[in-house]
Amino acid sequence: MAEELAYVIITPYTLSKSRTGGMIARLVARSGIDMVAARMFAPSRPLVEEYADAILPGRTPPENRVQDLLRSYVRQNFAPDPKTGRPRRVMVLLFQGEDAVRRIRSVVGNISFERRNSGETIRDTYGDLIVDESGQVRYFEPALLAAPNLQEARIKCKIWAKYSDTDAGLLENVIAYQPGEKPQRTLVLIKPDNFRFPSGRPGNMIDFFSRAGLYIVAIKLHRMSTAQAVEFYGPVKETLRTKLYEMVGARAKGALEKEFAFKVPDDEANQIGKVLCPLFGEYQFENIIRFMSGRAPSECAPGTLNQPGTERCIAIVYEGVDAVRKIRSVLGPTDPSKAPPGSIRREFGQSIMVNAAHASDSAENAKREIRIVNVAENNFRKVVEEIYGK
Repeated sequence: MAEELAYVIITPYTLSKSRTGGMIARLVARSGIDMVAARMFAPSRPLVEEYADAILPGRTPPENRVQDLLRSYVRQNFAPDPKTGRPRRVMVLLFQGEDAVRRIRSVVGNISFERRNSGETIRDTYGDLIVDESGQVRYFEPALLAAPNLQEARIKCKIWAKYSDTDAGLLENVIAYQPGEKPQRTLVLIKPDNFRFPSGRPGNMIDFFSRAGLYIVAIKLHRMSTAQAVEFYGPVKETLRTKLYEMVGARAKGALEKEFAFKVPDDEANQIGKVLCPLFGEYQFENIIRFMSGRAPSECAPGTLNQPGTERCIAIVYEGVDAVRKIRSVLGPTDPSKAPPGSIRREFGQSIMVNAAHASDSAENAKREIRIVNVAENNFRKVVEEIYGK
């Protein structure tokens, strides 16, 4: 069976309620389909109208009524706020694999006037369709949108790809703040160890980060090149080369005493540590780069440093007041063994290097890291065009 590309649209209401992570966790874990692209949109009126028009009539009167509801919902809730003109945030995810459209749709679920919520699908849990005794709709929230079949998946993916430069990327002026509030932006990387196989880990981490009360303004599935990884982690290289001599000396002392069966004085051990620390630092730095990109600098053939790496991560930009501190508080310290209960690194980390996620440690570093990762880069359109053409 040929590979298909399925989309999922997370609605502005879902984003505002911070339900995004839980939905992503279910989509990946329950479908077994890889997420291959993600992009934040601030849909313009033309995009909204074109997408709404592509929601085709149903085959039966009840189905047709649902489709009418969806078209009306999209026009009312995706377009810029008519009072303020402020764009609304929409997240679009792409999933690629065999039978992807059907498998994703089965996790999303359908909308029905007859179905009772059971919790079996995402819409069962997060969506609402409330009607009164006369059958009139009183409240409707689909939670997320997904194509019912391959034909509509192809049409609608191409619509979102068409607007993915003009209406998407690193969103600006999409959040309203009170007078005097000074928002920050910070970068989160959900690291490659969470993508060894399709699982709910990335989504569950996003769910943890939602405790910070911040807003996602950019998201990108990223394959970090070796050159990007070297620049991104460059500031820690000197620390690895010069500041860890006591630890290196202690480990050398233990190894030498075991091998030669005599005591090594602490002063001599420190001297050994100072000699070995630069070599140890270079070794550890190469390990970090290999972990993040798939290739250490010494393993790269000439001209390949800037090629996309083999390892995946998710880059997310969060915005809000005191964003840097709030995100790092949820993340926890570098060493998972020292992280407090309920923090991401305590729950998902394994070691100092394999520690689940990265977050910027200052507003200045956030700007530098967002630039290096190029979160606004549009690899969304490329994925759509590779599968469904232009």
